[in-house]
Amino acid sequence: DWLEIYSERSPFEHQMATAMKLVCLSVTLVLVICQDEVVLLQLAQKMVNVQPVESAKSGSNMPCQCASFDLAWQRPSRTLPKCIYVDLGAADGNTLTTFLQGEFGPVAKCGSAENPGDYEAFLVEANPVFDAALQNLSDTGQGRIHAVNSTAIYMCNASTTFFVEDDVEHNHWGSSMDGGSHADDDWMALTSEIEENGKSRGLPWPFGKRNKRERQEKHEKHEITVPTMNLMQFLYEQTIPDDWVIVKMDVEGAEWDIVPCLARSPVANLVDKLY
Repeated sequence: DWLEIYSERSPFEHQMATAMKLVCLSVTLVLVICQDEVVLLQLAQKMVNVQPVESAKSGSNMPCQCASFDLAWQRPSRTLPKCIYVDLGAADGNTLTTFLQGEFGPVAKCGSAENPGDYEAFLVEANPVFDAALQNLSDTGQGRIHAVNSTAIYMCNASTTFFVEDDVEHNHWGSSMDGGSHADDDWMALTSEIEENGKSRGLPWPFGKRNKRERQEKHEKHEITVPTMNLMQFLYEQTIPDDWVIVKMDVEGAEWDIVPCLARSPVANLVDKLY
């Protein structure tokens, strides 16, 4: 029988049999991993093929529809994890200091034993008024800070009208894709509640104190055209699963379109913290 045949093998034959078993086990493991990858890609393809979500923001200027995943997107080749800070609506980069000071978590704990304290920051801003300030941060950031200038973060790649609010005193804070004031009572009450809740829990509030009376003042706006950048594609192509990814999003109403699209994307699990 099989046991008798096995016992009659020479030591060399035993070694060869063991080696073949290891090879078969390795092949099986690779097939399982590949199968899992195919299932993920099939799921993503189904997500792409379903009807796009409607804009949740009344009057939103939608240049394109939700693109939650695309098989053409390319993953990064690096293997070492790091912290990734993504500032959407970066203005002049003022909340980069918040990140570097550890208010989103200690930067010293970023990376691994091979690259301790390693991080990258991406500052995305549509308003060209801030191009010079952000570019200066990038130029002096030793390759860790990247300015994505005159580009509106969104749920797909296109171009859009962007309304620049001529409010120098408040850092052009009402500039947006839809041209709305975003100063209604419900919005102000919600942001105040979030701010106070965050303070009570010791969480950072990087967006600055909003004063209702000041926010409701009318300011002139002028229109420009800027490209949009797909947040889901950006996250997929710039981060790996072992990264610690922090996304700060303050984009004056475009959240109503971006967040639902992100929620239905397989890329969403790459985000560890969303502010």
